Amino acid sequence: MPTMETAKQRMEEALEAMRREFATVRTGKATPALLDTVRVDAYGSKLPINQVATVHTPDPSLLVVQPFDKTILADIEKAIMTADLGLNPSNDGNVIRIPIPALNEERRREYVKLLHKMAEEGRISIRHTRRVMRDELQRRVKEHELGEDDAHRQEEQLEKLTHEYVDRIDELVKQKEAEVMAI
Repeated sequence: MPTMETAKQRMEEALEAMRREFATVRTGKATPALLDTVRVDAYGSKLPINQVATVHTPDPSLLVVQPFDKTILADIEKAIMTADLGLNPSNDGNVIRIPIPALNEERRREYVKLLHKMAEEGRISIRHTRRVMRDELQRRVKEHELGEDDAHRQEEQLEKLTHEYVDRIDELVKQKEAEVMAI
């Protein structure tokens, strides 16, 4: 049944994409994923920060960015400031230190709304996969490649799979929301 395997693979990809998006949402803790969206003007192009430096967290409220090439330290610092993340990097000539301020209640609620919006996009992606797979099953029935009983069984499996992945998204949202709201 290539249809079910394809559906599962696409739903897993949607879930992974959502996990990556969730990682960019700030919680009260420092995490290197906060800088995933930062693009640095270096060597004539815009590069992701992880291609020009290492980012690590020596403690929960501090990020340290260590460039591979010290000549682009100022470019990295500028990219972080212009990335609209609300962070204030400080450059000591060797590394960039970025203190992560605690989030206020209003900002936490904004992040929770953003998480719910991302989750809904993930659910839509999963339901889209279900619709595409259902259409494929119907096409196979019309072309007599598949019997109606088999198609019905596969549709039931597809529905179960869809519910499973939507539930997994809901669980991820709940976990990330708890992280964001924790003080």
